[in-house]
Amino acid sequence: MSIEQTSPNHAAKPRVAIVFGGRSSEHAISVSTAGSVLKAIDRSKYEVLPIGITHEGRWALVADEPARMSITDGKLPDVAQVAESVEGQVTLPVSPGNREVVWSEPGSTPKVLGEVDVVLPLLHGPWGEDGTLQGLLELSGVPYVGSGVLASAVGMDKEFTKRILESHGIFAGTYTVVRPREWETEEGRAAARARIAELGLPLFVKPCRAGSSMGITKVKDLADLDGAVEEARRHDPKIIVELGVEGREIECAVLEFEDGPRASVPAEIHVGGDFEFYDFEAKYIDSSEVEIPAKLTADETAEIRRQAVAAFEALGCEGLARVDFFLLNDGRWMVNEINTMPGFTPISAYPKMWEASGLSYAELIDRLLGAALRRSTGLR
Repeated sequence: MSIEQTSPNHAAKPRVAIVFGGRSSEHAISVSTAGSVLKAIDRSKYEVLPIGITHEGRWALVADEPARMSITDGKLPDVAQVAESVEGQVTLPVSPGNREVVWSEPGSTPKVLGEVDVVLPLLHGPWGEDGTLQGLLELSGVPYVGSGVLASAVGMDKEFTKRILESHGIFAGTYTVVRPREWETEEGRAAARARIAELGLPLFVKPCRAGSSMGITKVKDLADLDGAVEEARRHDPKIIVELGVEGREIECAVLEFEDGPRASVPAEIHVGGDFEFYDFEAKYIDSSEVEIPAKLTADETAEIRRQAVAAFEALGCEGLARVDFFLLNDGRWMVNEINTMPGFTPISAYPKMWEASGLSYAELIDRLLGAALRRSTGLR
């Protein structure tokens, strides 16, 4: 897509800015998600403006070429591969009432690309899924798909997700948090090690504010704890350590309808190969299987759907979310985490669960965009 081809036709259809990439370690998954959405979105109903954010944070005009955005033979895609210019910069509106997107390059006169009606933010992880982009769009007065600032921020932070869920009577596991300053002194590290040891084994050491199973280590021996903490801290200086559980890994998709949020049929994760848990490679590179619908009793299915909607509402989510559970061997449900902007790649569970529930990929995108266009920004 050249710059000259971006003039909108608002009389015909709404214009959607699809924003993806970003500065987090989930950059490649976001690019893959955007490629899948670009393939599926109904071009007879929407005009599309793809905008990629590079690893460095530059907003780039991107070619509308979804085939170049997929994970191929284990090779991860990157915004830089599809950017129209290595130096050009896209600027979103900065004040309410102005929805014009501007393109500028060094030494050239800025070009107005026209107005956008709604933003579909397909960023995963910090600097996008965590309320930061949502805050920018709120300041600009531009409608967008998904949760607002607070729910996005809380959903990104595993500690506060758990705290809020627990306050609503939803079981979220046994855990402790190691804050940045605590790990930076020997006294603090000793206190953290002692607190972690009280949890028992095995443990899962995770970045507190990351997704796509980045930086997670399963610890079976406390001698390996420090290395696991340092690996998690490569992604986030704040970490969470959770006691491992025995059970089945079940996911449920939540979507906001006109009469409120509803839950899809659930899916079960079967980790393939030699993987001990559903880490990044097992999720996106190897051959783990997602079984849809999960083989559950009618009562179990009803309960996970109830709890998924309860978690969605407890955090104040909007639009969509994926809620990840464990069905423990003792029959209890435990929420593992919530994703306020789940993946939409070809292998992602969220769109597959809704397809199994009777809503196609294109219809799902249409419903999300329609809801965002009807909803105002600001306090609501």
